[in-house]
Amino acid sequence: MSQLFTARRATAALVTAALLFPLTACGGNDDGTTKDKDAEKSGSAVPKADLTVLAASSLTDVFKKAGAVYEKEHAGTKVNFSFAGSQELAAQVREGAPADAVVTADTTTMDGIKVDVGKPTVIAKNRLVIVTGEGNPKKIENLRDLSNSKLKVVLAASQVPVGRYGQQVLDAQKLHVKPVSQEPNVRAVLSKVELGEADAGLVYKTDAAIAPKKVDAVGIPDAQNAVASYPAATLKASQHSAAAAAFVKWLSTPEAQQILQRAGFQKP
Repeated sequence: MSQLFTARRATAALVTAALLFPLTACGGNDDGTTKDKDAEKSGSAVPKADLTVLAASSLTDVFKKAGAVYEKEHAGTKVNFSFAGSQELAAQVREGAPADAVVTADTTTMDGIKVDVGKPTVIAKNRLVIVTGEGNPKKIENLRDLSNSKLKVVLAASQVPVGRYGQQVLDAQKLHVKPVSQEPNVRAVLSKVELGEADAGLVYKTDAAIAPKKVDAVGIPDAQNAVASYPAATLKASQHSAAAAAFVKWLSTPEAQQILQRAGFQKP
């Protein structure tokens, strides 16, 4: 009887092992979860996906470079950017626009959509400069010069982060500047000066740097300047949450930080 019981137990063990072997061979993880097949094919732990990232206008050039690097390193992943003023991005998020992550040019705008996003991470910082026509024909030297009524100064609208930062630095110096126009994003301000439609404007240092042959940049002392912070976050409504989280996390890696800092952005 004992020998028969032992034989049955041995047989049951063999059957169990035979059933479990195919599951192990199919690629289970140590924690019992199943590996992502697309991730295995791409040689990455990150699932493949077509991501849509809403990003502040001032990130246009640097994010195109960063996106290309990310796609090269994560085969099968496509990063599509939609650039606009941060206030426009926030409106899109509230309206349920299909997207996976958002990067704004200030924490205030990100705080306004906190119910729609994951925990934000600041990935970079920036500062303002006075941008003028090439060669600085009006000989603008400092913030005070912008209050000259004979100058055509263009600023971003107060709802736009760079507009708020600009008004903040002007108010701190007790300067009254009447702009000839208020633009929806920083690139529109830059464009007005590039085209000669304005004598000067307030933009981010990184924006002035992309057009060195068309505009000049007049620095603003740190004591009079404002620091812009760029938080990045995933959208809770994303259909590719794992891939979106991986991209947002990558923005803080040394490789991504090097790309940002080469473009003139400061460390977070």
